[in-house]
Amino acid sequence: MLYGTMKLAIGGPLKVAFRPWVEGLENIPDDGPAILASNHLSFSDSFFLPTMLHRKVTFIAKAEYFTTPGVKGRLTAAFFKGVGQLPVDRSGARGAGEAAIKSGIEVLKRGELFGIYPEGTRSPDGRLYRGKPGGLGRVALATGAPVIPVAMIDTEKIQPPGKVMPKLMRPGIRIGKPLDFSRYQGMDHDRFVLRALTDEVMYEIMKLSGQEYVDMYATAAKRQLADAAKAAKESAQAGTGTAGDKPE
Repeated sequence: MLYGTMKLAIGGPLKVAFRPWVEGLENIPDDGPAILASNHLSFSDSFFLPTMLHRKVTFIAKAEYFTTPGVKGRLTAAFFKGVGQLPVDRSGARGAGEAAIKSGIEVLKRGELFGIYPEGTRSPDGRLYRGKPGGLGRVALATGAPVIPVAMIDTEKIQPPGKVMPKLMRPGIRIGKPLDFSRYQGMDHDRFVLRALTDEVMYEIMKLSGQEYVDMYATAAKRQLADAAKAAKESAQAGTGTAGDKPE
């Protein structure tokens, strides 16, 4: 009941304001468990995708989305709670991973849809990054649920970093055909199998999204960008200091 109410209250205005388009909606089964594996371009991905599906989809969400102060934080927390999203504390990486896997398995055992972002974090530059094999692969093989690749299109352009007001434009969603990994059943702790499964899913997402693929983790890319920005700032400050020095 709460899910339907929240979807109507938030999803309805989203549809009217942004008019998102969807391709491949017929690939979502009418019932039974399935994993939706999506690229991750924007915070809004977790709003647009559930809004456009006829079934409830449960995503793992970082705990900060439920505890952020202020009006925006309270609205965000209300939405995620209302649509059944599951908070995971990411302060301990290993514990967070195990909690996400356990939660995903429980959702699928109930015959529901479980959503996951294999990249593990939002893309820092709109490109598609290497998928992390542990969560997606282990959940898929532990449950036998099909994996449905999903591509979010242009959601990162709606509210780029530093912009307060969102841009009214049409984002899109492309949903691929379900992938069956039953050939790997019982091999959910084989790291080579988990890697192969994840790479296959990421390849399908790349074909759907048209994104450039980068064979590194998005978290590593974010660190590189942060380090480069820090170095540039320090270099600029050093240059300013040198220019301002007076000769003896």
